[in-house]
Order: sequence, then C-alpha cells, then structure tokens
Amino acid sequence: MSNQLASWVDDYLDHLRLERNLSGNTVQAYAQDLQKLLAFCDEKGCRQVQQVDAALLRVLLDGVARQGLSPRSRSRLLSTLRGFFAFLVSEEVLGANPCTELVSPRTAKPLPTFLSKEEVESLIDAPDTSTARGRRDRAIIEVLYATGLRVSELCILEPGDLDLQRGLLRARGKGDKERLVPMGRQAQGALRRWLDEDRAELLGQSSNAYVFPGRQGKHLSRQRVWVLISDYAKIAGIRRAISPHKLRHSFATHLLEHGADLRSVQAMLGHADLSTTEIYTHVHRARLKRVVDDAHPRSKSGLDS
Repeated sequence: MSNQLASWVDDYLDHLRLERNLSGNTVQAYAQDLQKLLAFCDEKGCRQVQQVDAALLRVLLDGVARQGLSPRSRSRLLSTLRGFFAFLVSEEVLGANPCTELVSPRTAKPLPTFLSKEEVESLIDAPDTSTARGRRDRAIIEVLYATGLRVSELCILEPGDLDLQRGLLRARGKGDKERLVPMGRQAQGALRRWLDEDRAELLGQSSNAYVFPGRQGKHLSRQRVWVLISDYAKIAGIRRAISPHKLRHSFATHLLEHGADLRSVQAMLGHADLSTTEIYTHVHRARLKRVVDDAHPRSKSGLDS
C-alpha cells in the first residue's frame, strides 16, 4: 500500500512554500512537526489520511508528552496538525478536521522580568541633564518607574492630567478607563522642571497638547520611548534587553518587596482583574527563594548533611 499520508504532507509543505510564501525556516519547522505524525502513523500501520482520527492524534500528543516534549512545543505541534488537516478539508480529502476535538496543553506563563533598584538608579542617571532633551528623558524614566504607567499611557499625558502640588496624575488606560496614580517627589521635581523650563524651549513657536510632545502637534511615539529606554540602558551598562514595560514590572515588584498590599498595586497598575497583579507576588517569591538558596547555610550543598 502506498503511503498516501506522506504524499499529502509533501503537498501541504509545497502549499506553504509556494502558495503561502512562508520562509524556508518556517516550512522546515512545519516539516519537523509533520515528521512526528508520519513516524507515529507508520508505527501504527496507518498510511491513509482517512484513518487518522482524534483518538489517534490524542495518543500521539500523549506520547510526545511522556517523551518530555514541552507544553509549548506540543502546542506548536497541535497547531501544525490543525493546519495540515484544515488543508485536507479544503482539498475535500476529509469532511472534517479531526483536531477540532483536541485542546492545546496549558503553557506556563513566564514570570515578568524586572530591574534591580541599582539598575533603575543607573538608568535614571543615564540622560545628560545639562541639556533640555536630557532633562525630558530623565522625566520620562522617572515617571515610568514612579507610577508604573504603560508607555501608551505616558505618551498621551496632557498637562491637565498632572497635579504636581499633590503628587498625582490621571492615567487613561485600556478602554478609556481613568485612574489616579500617586508619584514620588523625584518624579514630581523632574516633571516640574521639564514643564516650567524646558518644554517651551524644545517646542519653540509650535503648540502641542501633550506633556511629552512629538512632531507636528502629536505626542511622542511609543516607539521613540522604546528606543530612548533601550539607548539609556546601554549607557547605564545594563547588558540585557530593556523596554519601558520592564520599568512597569520593576515598579510593581519593588512596591511588593517593600510591603505594599496587592489591591493598592492593582489599582495603580490599572488591572481589571486581581489575578493579573498576582503574577508579581510570584516574582517576589521566586526572588526570595533565590536569596535563601544563595545565602542560607543549609541551602548550600554539603552543609546540611
């Protein structure tokens, strides 16, 4: 009996390469996943696509899980299988996709990464504050770390959103929801100097409605803030990739480390669901465990025997 299944796999890979114009590396990744299907079906004596059903695919997925394939890789495998069998349905080889009954394995959500307090200080000190632009950039970094704003929220700030007397700002978040966020004296001072002395100098004769103006009356773009943070991270000697969102992660993690309650952090971050904020408690616990593992004498090999 000829291997009809292998023939259809070849046709599908040609479809990805020629009709969907996917890159060679991407097609190769699909081919590796589909090779798992072919090897499994060959072992089971299954050479016709009509012989493949949900029960058989479930055995395949259970088998690769027992072999140690990660949940992320199993999810990718299932996605590849879904695409392959959807192609067979579109070619009228099958009447239904057998993968519709299968559920992707849960993948562990990675913990957010954050900066140490020393790294934050180095980042804040990186801009050249002898220039108006440098003082603007320092104000941006101070505000991001002091408030935990999303970069999109920072960019659309208007002077009317700031109450520097009381140390508050109004953030407009997802779904146009507004929240009041407190900020510390350092951020207040950096903003006051920027607004009172430097903003007008950089604007010249132009008018602009935003705290951090961009070009042609618009606000500074999210992409520009990303580039600024990345550039200053290099100046500060931080060797890993840094984004504005890592300052948000750092804000939340450092607050919890210093005893802030979870509900307060949730309110300041603008999370609708407390479970979204709880991820930072896992970061805090993981860090505490590393501290104990590194510092406690009975956590070190050979000392507790």
